[in-house]
Formats: sequence, C-alpha cells, structure tokens
Amino acid sequence: MPTTLVGTTDEQGRTNLGAYSLCFPYYIAGKQYYAMILECRNSSNTAQNILRGSKVSLNFIPDSRKYFREAVRLGFPGETTAEKMKNCLFTLEKGECDGKRPLIVQEAFQVFECSWDSSLENAFEDKAGCLEGYEPPYRDFNGITSKFGAHFILKIDKILMKEKYYDAIVNGVKAGNFPAVPVDYGYRDSTHFWCSRFKKPYPEKIQTKEGDVNSVIYAAKRVDPEVTFTDGACAQLTKIPRVFLKAALTQMVKIAKEEGISVIDEAALKIINDKRRKEKK
Repeated sequence: MPTTLVGTTDEQGRTNLGAYSLCFPYYIAGKQYYAMILECRNSSNTAQNILRGSKVSLNFIPDSRKYFREAVRLGFPGETTAEKMKNCLFTLEKGECDGKRPLIVQEAFQVFECSWDSSLENAFEDKAGCLEGYEPPYRDFNGITSKFGAHFILKIDKILMKEKYYDAIVNGVKAGNFPAVPVDYGYRDSTHFWCSRFKKPYPEKIQTKEGDVNSVIYAAKRVDPEVTFTDGACAQLTKIPRVFLKAALTQMVKIAKEEGISVIDEAALKIINDKRRKEKK
C-alpha cells in the first residue's frame, strides 16, 4: 500500500501530519474531477480536522529508513498537533493552491492537494467533536461511516510532482528515473509497522493488440460528419484499444476543428498528435 502523510490544519491553522496507508484512487474516469478515498479513525486529528476544514494534502514519501521511522512516529495516536509536530523531521512549505490549506512535505516525490467533497451523501452534516465514537445513522461511503470509522472522498485540486518524475511520465519512464516508492504492508503487531525497501524496478512491455483497420474506418466515419479520416490515417490508429477508440477519435476531431482541418490524413494526424502531446505537458 502507499506510504502517505496526510496533511490537515487544526483549529489554530497549524499543519498536522498523520501517517496513513488506507488511501486509494476513487474517481479515475467519468467524473468532472479525480478523487482519492481516505479511510481513518474518526476521532483522529486528521478526521477531526477534515470535518472542520475540508482541505487536505496527500504527501507520498520516498523510501528512506529515517522517513519511515518518522512516519511511524507521526502515526502514533493521542498526541496533539503541537506535540507531534514540535520536532518534525520533514520540511514543510506552501503548496500551489490558494486559500487556507495545510503545508506540504518538501521531501515527498508527489503531493495531491485536495478538498473533501462533503456534498456526497450530505456528509457536511457530520461535525467534529465526538472523540468517544459517533452514534448512528452512518454514511455508506463518505463522512462518518461507523462508530469509530470515517471515509473521506477527496477531490484532487492540484498534483505536484518532482520535475524529474514529471518529465519521465511525459517523455518515457526508465528504471533510473522512477521514484523510490516504498511498500507499506499496512500490517502491525503490538510493537511494529512493516515496510519493504525499494528495489530497482523493471519494465514489462505492454502487449499491443492491433485492431482491424476496417473497424477504425467504421468508427471514424461516425464521429463527426464535418471531419473525415483517410484510410491511411486510420491504419495508424489500429493500436488504440477498442474501448478507448471513440474517445480518442473524438479528441482528434476536436483538435482538427481548432486547427481548421477538415480531412485528417497522415500529415494532419502528426499535427494533431503533436498538439495532444503538448497538452499533456
């Protein structure tokens, strides 16, 4: 599981860091925004701060024994923000989102600046202050979900990433420019948390399955009557998985119209793909 430090702000506006592994992608497609889900104890500093203020930073820390040791310390329950943050090892700095937000961890290889979507399930009705457990009724997936538990759907407002790793995603990831991501087993006995050291990653090539050019031609003819694809251009699109084909063709047509292109041939396809790559950057 991921090793994350969840940043929130307390009642005095101070940044509180809590260590969590139960933090995963929630909305990844089909919505107007991307989101993560955080599962935690509802009496924790983190949960109480989210219920009060809603702004969150998810800080993904790299593999380091001293960082993991500090994460374990920050995850110990019962301490106030002032107590746990007094001698914090990590360097805190302002993120890039406006407004009153928790500071972010400079050492993290990536940070998600987020806002709790309390509109889902009317979770805004849940309030901070119950440290001995909440009474029913409970939410199904967002807000207070049990006597001692909470789930928070966190809308991703901004993704911050070290330049080296951002460039790798855009230009091609290699083993040498892959972040040192630790493996947190999320398991503990009464005295230990367990983490595995990062080892050099190795690539496994995606087994591309080419589709039939006729199926691409068929789909291309049905995207927009004002923009057509030549057979030569369609032949270059057979590696697009069928499930993504319509979306890809629709995006290409949109760019073609912006560029004043009515016939997408092989030369026009190069222009469109260059623009798609620039948009990713």
